[in-house]
Amino acid sequence: MTRKIFLRFTLALLAGGLSSGQAQEAAKKEIVNGSDSFEFVYRVKLPEITGSAKLWVPVARTDALQAVKVQSITSELKHETVKDAEYGNEILVFSPAAADAGKSIEVKYSVMRKEKSAAKAGKEEPARFLKPEKMVPQDKVFGTLAAEAVAGKSGAMEKARALYDHTLARMKYDKTGTGWGRGDALWACDSKVGNCTDFHSYFIALARSQGIPARFAIGFTIPAAADEGPIAGYHCWAEFLADGKWVPVDISEASKVPALAPYYFGHHPANRFEVTRGRDLNVTPAPAGGPINFLIYPLLEVDGKVVKTVNEFSYKRTK
Repeated sequence: MTRKIFLRFTLALLAGGLSSGQAQEAAKKEIVNGSDSFEFVYRVKLPEITGSAKLWVPVARTDALQAVKVQSITSELKHETVKDAEYGNEILVFSPAAADAGKSIEVKYSVMRKEKSAAKAGKEEPARFLKPEKMVPQDKVFGTLAAEAVAGKSGAMEKARALYDHTLARMKYDKTGTGWGRGDALWACDSKVGNCTDFHSYFIALARSQGIPARFAIGFTIPAAADEGPIAGYHCWAEFLADGKWVPVDISEASKVPALAPYYFGHHPANRFEVTRGRDLNVTPAPAGGPINFLIYPLLEVDGKVVKTVNEFSYKRTK
């Protein structure tokens, strides 16, 4: 099908001293401006089940920027739908048995998504986004580093931009070795490498240390340069509160594509699919491991121990 990628290059995109040609070439590969629509298939295949098992599968929801319709939930297994206590994420809970090994669960969506820029804050209490989480603790190291980064800056917006630039300069996108991918802010601070969870956990910790509310969300990036295909893995991002607005940032993508760093301070493109929000999710029935760090891939526990599933994600753009 024919798809339009709107090349609305804002002043923010060009503020980094890039030529319009550089910005446009980078954006063609990465960004869909305006709006995007697609079908999305989330599929999990169960491994061998050798004991008492529980499986938690996230379900995306509609909000101001994305209209989500669950077209189908296909599975031979029965399930219940629950919500986490704080953020209201919807979660399917299954109780697979040994006979269910090799069976699949598929959730198929149709999604219409809008590009995100700074948006007026709702009625949520900002203080809740200053609270620590297990892997984003309050620690004096964040306060010290943040204070150095924001020296001479005034107001939440200027300070957040300084922290964004600091995170870009300090961290490198690198998924080699071990430890990355948990969103452990202290580990990210020490290692200076990681993936999107590590980048944004570090930024959120810095922002909160300066009294700037910041929050986390996770989902998928829909490739801009092709209209259908598989998706290798999840992506996550953050927002901070300034001047009564939630301002989106995507620092790991800015690190991978420096030409778009000005854009990713204040924007998330339309080719995104948000699935869940928040960290330390409390659900009933609860995993043996305690609150869920973040939920995007299926979480399977067998006799209280986490067991990997085989996951497949794919998309196809629609008119």
